Amino acid sequence: MDSFAVFLRGINVGGINIKMAELRTALGELPFEGVKTLLASGNVVLKSDLKAAVVKQRFEKCLRDSFGYDAWVVVLSGARVAELVAACPYPPDDKSTHSYITLSSDSAVLDELFDAGSALGSAADGGVDLARIGPEAIAWLAPAGGTIDSPFSKITAKARYKAATTTRNLRTMIKVQDAVAQL
Repeated sequence: MDSFAVFLRGINVGGINIKMAELRTALGELPFEGVKTLLASGNVVLKSDLKAAVVKQRFEKCLRDSFGYDAWVVVLSGARVAELVAACPYPPDDKSTHSYITLSSDSAVLDELFDAGSALGSAADGGVDLARIGPEAIAWLAPAGGTIDSPFSKITAKARYKAATTTRNLRTMIKVQDAVAQL
């Protein structure tokens, strides 16, 4: 059985409210074991004999059927989460910046985001510091207290990226890494 981390896009913001207990109950019908939710921002760890692509398909269908919204998730193996956390060149805790990882189930979408972020220039020039840390992930920095207003955050929030991306603070990724290791 493999361990997975599932990152839900856009829940408990913008009118899509899902209680984690209700999510665990809905997932109880699927061939997953050890299902645990972390935080209220849509992070789930689980074990399954299914391949990651099938976990994604079943998870999204469960969300759509159970909660009635267009659901999208990014599914990574537990080992891959650990690799991405280790590859992030930015600190998990810093008083002046916050480190984020944008995840995607579509590498072409991530290529487009990376190119758009790179076109902004570096943070020193009013842009963003970012690094491609894998085919499914970009790490980036935002000023403390200014994440939502940061140029790259505004790009990632565009509707065109909704179905394929989700962003997590590096501290959250570390919590998910630790939780999936305990499965």
